Amino acid sequence: MLLRPALTYTSFKPLNLKQLAGGRSSGGKGRSHQGPAKYGFTLVKGKANHPMEDYHVAKFMQLRKGELGLFAIYDGHSGDNVAAYLQKHLFSNILKEEDFWTDPHSSILQAYERTDQAILSHNPDLGQGGSTAVTAILINGRKLWIANVGDSRAVLSKRGKAIQMSIDHEPHTERGSIENKGGFVTKMPGDVARVNGQLAVSRAFGDKNLKSHLRSDPDVTTIDVDGDTDLLILASDGLWKVMSNQEAVDIAKKVKDPQKASKQLAIEALTRESKDDISCIVVRFKG
Repeated sequence: MLLRPALTYTSFKPLNLKQLAGGRSSGGKGRSHQGPAKYGFTLVKGKANHPMEDYHVAKFMQLRKGELGLFAIYDGHSGDNVAAYLQKHLFSNILKEEDFWTDPHSSILQAYERTDQAILSHNPDLGQGGSTAVTAILINGRKLWIANVGDSRAVLSKRGKAIQMSIDHEPHTERGSIENKGGFVTKMPGDVARVNGQLAVSRAFGDKNLKSHLRSDPDVTTIDVDGDTDLLILASDGLWKVMSNQEAVDIAKKVKDPQKASKQLAIEALTRESKDDISCIVVRFKG
């Protein structure tokens, strides 16, 4: 897909989300109680003819062993029930793992798996739909853990350079795994690759009818937050379909207020004619 050149920051000023998205948007912000980190988020209903299916988490919480920053984008499909369930339960399930503070990697893997099993066991209450997930846990302002299932994405900026921290789980890149499980990947002209002609991601929570051909285990990565670390962007594919990682970082870095930065990213995605729901969190690690 050809992208328009990135708009300059000054060109954003006459535009607002109400004009571009009919007022169907929400946002907010907050900050760490122990360090300089602060966050902002913006969610915008897309132009598809269904209710908003994106959910998010963005908060800092104080625990006996330290402070956690919890950030997530959940992009639902075929309904919003699974995304809403993840918003309520996924982080709490991760933190319930006995070894979370000593072994976050294993705890995240186990909690993702157990949460997916719980979603499938709640069927049909949660319906036949599913959701992607990208989560970030900031431990005491120093260690960042990223996990993802699906095609929402986490991008870190270090000295202004974009570093993709998650892997997009797309059917054409995981065709072998899908076919080994008895599924197939199709791509019709003008469309994206889909699992069994239906789902445009190769890993997801839920999707009971396709689960035998799908994975729900996350990729997990970690990185230290140091003096070179500028910001983190979490966003649904409504942003990444029309914007490169570096373009997103370049836009967000120009705006010190992370909530305003997330809003500018959403405005730019709408200006580039993204049709999907757009959800974006920006975490700035220093002033």
